[in-house]
Amino acid sequence: MVDVLSQNEIDALLAALSSGEMDAEELKKEETQKKIRSYDFKRAVRFSKDHIRSLTRIHENFARFLTTYFSAQLRTFVQINVVQVEQLPYDEFIRSIPKMTILNIFEAEPLQGRMVMEVHPNVGYAMLDRLLGGTGIAPTKIVSMTEIETTIMERIFSRAFESLQEAWKTVLDISPRMEALETNPQFMQIVSPNETIALISLSTKIGDTTGMINLCIPHVVLEPIMSRLSTHQWFVSEKKTRAPEEYDALKERVNQAKLPIVAELGESRISIAEFLGLSVGDVITLNKPVDEGLSIKVGDRLKYRGSPGTIKDRVAVQIDEIVTEGVEEFDE
Repeated sequence: MVDVLSQNEIDALLAALSSGEMDAEELKKEETQKKIRSYDFKRAVRFSKDHIRSLTRIHENFARFLTTYFSAQLRTFVQINVVQVEQLPYDEFIRSIPKMTILNIFEAEPLQGRMVMEVHPNVGYAMLDRLLGGTGIAPTKIVSMTEIETTIMERIFSRAFESLQEAWKTVLDISPRMEALETNPQFMQIVSPNETIALISLSTKIGDTTGMINLCIPHVVLEPIMSRLSTHQWFVSEKKTRAPEEYDALKERVNQAKLPIVAELGESRISIAEFLGLSVGDVITLNKPVDEGLSIKVGDRLKYRGSPGTIKDRVAVQIDEIVTEGVEEFDE
């Protein structure tokens, strides 16, 4: 990518050329020389910029879902945002995290392999304090968790993976499942040290406590679906078909919907004076003969024609004809 100079840098460059401090011919020679870029095989580039952008979009949604989930669980202000998405060796990630941290190791079928959601101790212990009735302040000294505290943390983060499942739906239907919770990164070896990973860093604020949540996804796990992470695939992905049980649930809800049904004997137009003069025994002439049948409307649309009658001394209507869908009755 070509660097863009600021106006101050352009002015300084022109001034240096004018004063003779910099020779334009020398600059041209440097341009013609072959440029060599060093390549570090320990930091292999496995994710393209396109892949990084797609991962950023996915986990921006994840951050929003996670914000809603933790806000409801902790009953306090929670704000989570994606800071950056980068690729680096797994060994570098392990060396960059604190010794006493919360490591949620999980799998996400149908993807093969294990991933990690690392939660900074400040954030993890603030959550724990809030869940146990505190104000959400992390302790100044981090110690090992008790069995009860570990169980509480496993429960809240296990349910947090539902947000990850929802965020990935646009790319792949995954089923995240927590395998273990560790606190020492030295005991966690999910891939080889030189394996490239995608590291998604989420800045997290709980009340007045801030920290990071890092999602570590090895390249070997995403390799089978790398084509789905391209921008083209992102925008032209096929429309997902609904499962049969979703249609059944929708059908059941529609069947329970209530609609007004009106059986009309006919219509008549009279003046206000005639209306006010009506009394018991008066006869109103309708616009339909007796043998034509009733117009039965569902809502404001004509759907059936029928005949009037009685069943067990109650007024009833028998449906004789189904009117073609979409046909409406107009005033004659």
